Amino acid sequence: MNRRQFLGTLGLGAAATALTALPARAKGKPNILFLFADDQTYASIRALGIDEVNTPNLDRLVRNGTTFTHAYNQGGWHGAVCVASRTMLVTGAFLWNAERKEKRLAREAENGQLWPQLLKQQGYETYMSGKWHVHVDPETVFDTVRHVRPGMPKDSKACYERPVEGQPDPWDPSDTSLGGYWEGGKHWSEVVGDDAEDFLTKAADRDSPFFMYLAFNAPHDPRQSPQAFVDQYPLDAVKVPGNFLPQYPYAAEIGAGPGLRDEDLAPFPRTEYAVKVHRQEYYAIISHLDAQVGRILKALENTGKADNTHIIFTADHGLACGHHGLMGKQNMFDHSVRVPLIIAGPGIAKDQRMAYPAYLQDIMPTTLDWAGADRPVGVQFKSLAPLLAGQATRHHDVVYGAYRHLQRMVTDGSFKLIFYPQIEKTLLFDLKADPSERNNLADDPEYAERVNDLWTELLLLQKVTGDPLRLDGKQH
Repeated sequence: MNRRQFLGTLGLGAAATALTALPARAKGKPNILFLFADDQTYASIRALGIDEVNTPNLDRLVRNGTTFTHAYNQGGWHGAVCVASRTMLVTGAFLWNAERKEKRLAREAENGQLWPQLLKQQGYETYMSGKWHVHVDPETVFDTVRHVRPGMPKDSKACYERPVEGQPDPWDPSDTSLGGYWEGGKHWSEVVGDDAEDFLTKAADRDSPFFMYLAFNAPHDPRQSPQAFVDQYPLDAVKVPGNFLPQYPYAAEIGAGPGLRDEDLAPFPRTEYAVKVHRQEYYAIISHLDAQVGRILKALENTGKADNTHIIFTADHGLACGHHGLMGKQNMFDHSVRVPLIIAGPGIAKDQRMAYPAYLQDIMPTTLDWAGADRPVGVQFKSLAPLLAGQATRHHDVVYGAYRHLQRMVTDGSFKLIFYPQIEKTLLFDLKADPSERNNLADDPEYAERVNDLWTELLLLQKVTGDPLRLDGKQH
């Protein structure tokens, strides 16, 4: 990466901003419908990955829009990775800079610098329902707020270290008496669907453009859904991931061993049976979420405003759910840091895939471009609008990832380097030849130059993201 590329990655300079191509837009400011899942990995949509999951409505969205197939979350500063992901999204700041902003989000809100407020300043009516998990009151950020949910539904001891083959399973994902997603009398995903229908009915009668932030807790655990959705996935038809391991060899060293809440959901060592049950429940709650997406898309069509509405579907991060002997998202493998990112709407190509390395938080400046808004100085993510409009052929050359002080990652879309600082362990994967990230090439002399090149990129991106961990001089 030369100096010009480095500065471009920083996202600094008025000249660079002025040269950014603006997207073609429908007449007037487009409406923006943002659909946000929690813990949904990139391959959990039938049209994009796993052929055993049923997602007819998300499949239709894929066919009607453009999918960024290599969209990533940068990581997290503690086990609740969703907090970091969402803080980056509403501030536009890269990971460690966003952590610093988290402490002053109330001030950012007072100054009108958060994502929904920037759209409101452009004449948008703003609506929110569902999971927020950002350290500022959403009532101060949106015009209309309903059913603000916490980081996850309440769980119980029955959710953990299960199931054990041959023993009764203490958990039933369809038992409404167990609370969780059914707390309040109706599944939380269905409540988001209800709120969305109500919001859209109101917006249909108004002339101002709308921004709707509809955030599902699903498919985060406790993964509960009606029995009809569980029945779609007979256990004997659920596949075990090809990179299944009974235990990840570096789990303790990367902070993903026993004691991390997400990892304690299944017994140690992992069994194929336990992984299949968890994946059955994961697929079921995704299909239930998909049904709510279908309701929302139908309600949008009924407003008569679908032709001037950009629809975005993504998730805050992915989930291992049995890959590599892991269950959570606190790792740098693609199943946990890579997410679906689908964008549909006026002027956006249909049934198209773009493999540019991207961040899910790039949608924040993308919507600002659609709205004709200026970007605050602290916004570091890059708009996808020039790519969507066919006015650019490059985006991020490389993307960065991190989890606490325990893991670092960089990928150019072809190869990925992962580094575990506590044990000075380097991994290198050829993502095209080995998308399941099973064959570590880091110690192969043939790939020494590739390791060095990616290591150089990692050190540069540490500076850009405000990374407090110094890796200079580390063995790699």
